[in-house]
Amino acid sequence: MERILIADFGSQYTQLIARRLREMNVYCEIFPFNKVPSPDSEVKGLILSGSPASVRDANAPQIDLTEFLGKLPVLGICYGAQYLAQTHGGEVLPSPSREYGRAILTVEAEDDPLFRNIDHTTQVWMSHGDTIQRLPENSRLLASTSDVRNAAFRFVNMPVWAIQFHPEVYHSTQGSTLLFNFIVGICGCSQDWTPANFVEHTVAYLKETIGDDNVILGLSGGVDSSVAAILLKQAIGDRLHCIFVDSGLLRHNEFEDVMASYRNLGLNVKGVDASARFFADLKGVSEPEEKRKIIGRDFVETFNEAASQISNARWLAQGTIYPDVVESASVAGPAAKIKSHHNVGGLPEKMHLKVIEPLRLLFKDEVRRVGVSLGMPDSLIGRHPFPGPGLAIRIIGDVTPEKVSILQQVDKIFIDNLRSAGLYNKVWQAGAILLPIQSVGVMGDERTYERCVALRAVTSVDGMTADWVHLPYDFLADTSNEIINKVKGVNRVVYDISSKPPATIEWE
Repeated sequence: MERILIADFGSQYTQLIARRLREMNVYCEIFPFNKVPSPDSEVKGLILSGSPASVRDANAPQIDLTEFLGKLPVLGICYGAQYLAQTHGGEVLPSPSREYGRAILTVEAEDDPLFRNIDHTTQVWMSHGDTIQRLPENSRLLASTSDVRNAAFRFVNMPVWAIQFHPEVYHSTQGSTLLFNFIVGICGCSQDWTPANFVEHTVAYLKETIGDDNVILGLSGGVDSSVAAILLKQAIGDRLHCIFVDSGLLRHNEFEDVMASYRNLGLNVKGVDASARFFADLKGVSEPEEKRKIIGRDFVETFNEAASQISNARWLAQGTIYPDVVESASVAGPAAKIKSHHNVGGLPEKMHLKVIEPLRLLFKDEVRRVGVSLGMPDSLIGRHPFPGPGLAIRIIGDVTPEKVSILQQVDKIFIDNLRSAGLYNKVWQAGAILLPIQSVGVMGDERTYERCVALRAVTSVDGMTADWVHLPYDFLADTSNEIINKVKGVNRVVYDISSKPPATIEWE
């Protein structure tokens, strides 16, 4: 299918470029700057991303553009713009001061196709320490700001544009228009990247690739694995064997509810209750990373035991999505280990299976759109993300069945109240945390010394950053009262008002 290639020089905003293009129904792929493939007939253009590096550095990232320049449209953003200037006779020097934040761009070439339907003055977002002091020969100045004279230019002898600001960031108020002008107006993309299109292509690919083999898929109850399962079911029917492991660390009645949902979807799913194993192995363990490793190990062993009973299985399906793919191939290498069990690793090697990932080209919001196009119920599509280790990392300290039961009751009240108040779909993720402290309280005429729970609700796009949700005071008051009145052992409720960064979404 037609596509735009994005060369990643390490910018924090590179995935945003791809997201903006996908939102316009244009397919694109991100590649490390030194692994960009040669263009075929379906490639419509190339975008060069920003970078934390300087083009003046001796070890600055370099890219061979021989197969692109003069043959396909190219857009350089920030570092990409400076690289185009530096390698074509221009001059890039340190800025007198770091240029970061909002700026007002004045368009000086309103006739240029890149600035079609963009106001004469418009707000943009700058983020660079160098600036283009002198333009290359055979180039034309397109736009400036009060501090950045050469904020945008183009080559006059070939379809190459360069901008020193970031159109992919929301603070660039007409950035989406500029990107649309490039990918549709200049590159000629037809905007045919739709959920229905993806389903059609993916089901055909799965049929051809899998053939007559059986496929094993681990279901979690989350959006990604659920959508992957339905796609595979459309392709291979009952030769898809799903396994749903109950670690005992799920939400209240979640195992039973999700199993019922999967059966209603016609999935061939086996539920495995391994809660006793998980609780036994977690007994007395308080360190967060050790808890994650134990849960990951027990999941692999439980899953492997169930999968070994399935004959003629040649494939292991996983709900990997595009951010996972991009990060594992980033210019800086795989992300440093933040926590174990982020994805379940080791299964393909242990089981001697080939991996197939139906969603590896999609962002999370695209996965949901595909789920909607497949007719999946809102109860699955709209589910909040839930951590792989479950409630174990929402219990600070050691994990016991009693603590899990208390947290499940608190969590249920919180989530049910969000739904009944019409707030659930306005929150990206919500949950409760059981704190390792007890506090004095008064219930009736008696003093109590019981547990404290924290409620957490955040908004986010992909979980990389998050803001705490300003839930109504009345809602928080009612929820707190209900938790304290109904959950034995809890006498205090607090609300987490920290954002990510500097905090994380989960407490462990």
